[in-house]
Amino acid sequence: MLAGKKVLLIIGGGIAAYKSLDLIRRLRERGAEVVPVLTRAAEEFVTPLSVSALSGSKVYRDLFDLTDEAEMGHIQLSRAADLVVVAPATADLMAKMAAGLANDLASTLLLATDKRVLLAPAMNVRMWEHPATARNRAVLAADGVLSVGPNAGEMACGEYGPGRMAEPLEIVAGIEAALGGGPLAGKHVIVTSGPTHEPIDPVRYIANRSSGAQGTALAAALRDLGAKVSFVTGPATVAPPQGVDLIRVETAREMLDAVQAALPADAAIFAAAVADWRVANAADKKMKKDGTGSLPALEFAENPDILATVSQMKKGRPGLVVGFAAETHDVIAHATAKRARKGCDWIVANDVSPATGIMGGTENAVTVIDAEGAESWPRMGKSEVAARLAQRIAEALA
Repeated sequence: MLAGKKVLLIIGGGIAAYKSLDLIRRLRERGAEVVPVLTRAAEEFVTPLSVSALSGSKVYRDLFDLTDEAEMGHIQLSRAADLVVVAPATADLMAKMAAGLANDLASTLLLATDKRVLLAPAMNVRMWEHPATARNRAVLAADGVLSVGPNAGEMACGEYGPGRMAEPLEIVAGIEAALGGGPLAGKHVIVTSGPTHEPIDPVRYIANRSSGAQGTALAAALRDLGAKVSFVTGPATVAPPQGVDLIRVETAREMLDAVQAALPADAAIFAAAVADWRVANAADKKMKKDGTGSLPALEFAENPDILATVSQMKKGRPGLVVGFAAETHDVIAHATAKRARKGCDWIVANDVSPATGIMGGTENAVTVIDAEGAESWPRMGKSEVAARLAQRIAEALA
């Protein structure tokens, strides 16, 4: 898919720069031409000689190199590629991009390019979560800059959390998707995510502790493999991914309507934590205490079963329907029974009992259950679970 494509690879300064060497190798295996640019800080972690040897190309380093400027110039260099990739994308480089600074070769290329830019961020977890970095990420996303990762995990400094650069193969998948390729190119996938809010009155509602992190990561991973993603999300606490068809809903009934409106699809992945019940007699005004100590009588009704509805469609059923089962005990047994009862192809089961910290956390440990049996995966970051599951979905749809 990358044969004949030219990738301008900007390597930022950080310990994750060593992964850029493997990234170069993976890209060249696929027939891509890699033109590398090293920042001054990157040279503290990888050498120009090693980068040049792996890329088979000259390494560009200096904005004020008279020979380079006479032969090509930074303007032509920034526009001769099919895609500009920054890996690792440090907090400093992202800040320069967001502010439009151009005080070295890398930042000047990024400001001068007319091509799409893909970032693979890598930094300390506190830097990633800092409000300044969050603002820069929002600016870059609004500017149409693509990103892959970061993943959650242990840092070189010993801290733990999001900030690890995505693995080379994840970045390759993002590059393929950005260039219009990827194993899911031409496929339409629906992903539901987040909780639903079922109103009691205009002020109060019934909800659950789902953050929407796993569904969001899965939508991004499917997008990175080239899929057209319809992302139907309840009121999640994490920001939705860029580059998807975003459909916001509140209630389970709204979510079902949105899913049905998004059909037909090649696959439907139901990661949302949908409320099983709603208040049938929800008030149209705020319920008030009457001073007598009496409690309001709430009547409950069962919400529509979105997974079962789509799984059991007679016409227009997606070729692959995947449900999620969040359980607190007897996880595999309950999830296996759920798969049979709903009629879906796969169930992705996980243990969300309070001791695991999975509900609302950054990690997950899942078991994928299909007609062949159960396959348990080790605990890993939710973005890594998403990348692995997206690849499995791509293989199934192929």
